[in-house]
Amino acid sequence: IIHFWSLIFLYIWAGPHHLLYTALPNWAQSLGVVFSVMLLFPSWGGMINGLLTLRGAWDKVRDDVVLKFMVVAVTAYGMATFEGPMLSLKNVSAIAHYTDWIVAHVHVGGLGWNGMLTFGIVYWMMPRIFGTTLYSKKLANAHFWLGTLGIIFYAVPLYWAGFTQSMMWKNFTESGQLKYAFLETVTYMKPYYAMRSLGGTLYILGVFLMIYNVYKTVKAGKLIANEAAEAPALVTEVKHAGEHWHRWIERKPVPLMVLSLVVILIGGAVEIIPTFLIKSNVPTISSVKPYTPLELQGRDLYVREGCYTCHSQMIRPFRSETERYGEYSKAGEFVYDHPFQWGSKRTGPDLAREGAGNLKKSDGWHFRHFREPSSMSEGSIMPPYEFMLSRELDTSSTAARIKAMRTLGVPYAAGFEKIANKALMEQATGIVNNLKSDSIRITPTKEVIALIAYMQRMGSDIDQSHK
Repeated sequence: IIHFWSLIFLYIWAGPHHLLYTALPNWAQSLGVVFSVMLLFPSWGGMINGLLTLRGAWDKVRDDVVLKFMVVAVTAYGMATFEGPMLSLKNVSAIAHYTDWIVAHVHVGGLGWNGMLTFGIVYWMMPRIFGTTLYSKKLANAHFWLGTLGIIFYAVPLYWAGFTQSMMWKNFTESGQLKYAFLETVTYMKPYYAMRSLGGTLYILGVFLMIYNVYKTVKAGKLIANEAAEAPALVTEVKHAGEHWHRWIERKPVPLMVLSLVVILIGGAVEIIPTFLIKSNVPTISSVKPYTPLELQGRDLYVREGCYTCHSQMIRPFRSETERYGEYSKAGEFVYDHPFQWGSKRTGPDLAREGAGNLKKSDGWHFRHFREPSSMSEGSIMPPYEFMLSRELDTSSTAARIKAMRTLGVPYAAGFEKIANKALMEQATGIVNNLKSDSIRITPTKEVIALIAYMQRMGSDIDQSHK
């Protein structure tokens, strides 16, 4: 009971611990750290409670496959909920964030806690629903070991990879230069990614075994649509001596749901409302302007293709990052990003300053990179986006996109949506002309043109503010 109420109250406050050293206000970051550390106590209380339930019955784990899944699930929950508060500490987050360490952490919870718990429930529930016994305990045991080994082969290499990534990113030579180019750190990770793939394959094979096992179980039984049951007669609700106040709430579904929602929303309200009411939380930067129609289209393509899953757009105030990517990020840069693309992983480099300073590249470079990444960055593991060179840009949606952004507070002039496509074509034609000078022929209505425009915009507003 304490576990439940503590978790739903504390968890919502912990979100900012994923954004330490970013442009998020410091007070929100600090709240995230404090409540994340507090989460350790109810989380481990629940984990210990689960494991100690088996006191005197551990011998049953050897024979009961459902218990095997449950024990691994609860153990993985304990590991993930210990690691979470540790990752919320700033000195640990500075090492782990944006690396594969975070991927390993998430998958211990996802594959270990949620996955193994789900498998155990399925193996327990399906025979009872269909009035039979499990088709094969041997297959279920094989699934258990495939799943467990899969988690180990998936997570352990990524923990090692994440720590290695961070150390390589932060390593300087004796003369004060960054020792490794970003692409060197990517190619160094390939063996770890191969081991992760092996782990994922083992885990999926286990799932296939479960599907077959459950299918055969269902075929051997018959659905019990209406199970005969007896229950004592309903009696008037009686409050028992020594009963705690929460019992009244927990025995009534609607009050329980409403109060749970209130408890959850408290943290969200405290952390979100001030950012809307206190203007100083997001200081504006005069050089930051709304996206042009073509850049807005390109940004939406960036989101559609999931580029934010491999690239961040947030430079933290560390020398290793400002030397590699440029000036650290400020909150005012993102006032017209809905939603912002800060990201949480750097399989590829940060792109916050891709269109500015020493990182700026020609339109032709971006075109060739999207067509075949390894042709411009040898050893790149980025997939090609050649289809965007032939796919037509949906200009019929431009006006709707402008209106949507205006609704969210972006200061586009009234009626701008009516001439947005004209502005879009003018900018696209300029990029096409640049590509012609680089011996590349393409029409201005292709998707890749919009994506190039977005790439060239990144960081350029801040670059302008220093001129």
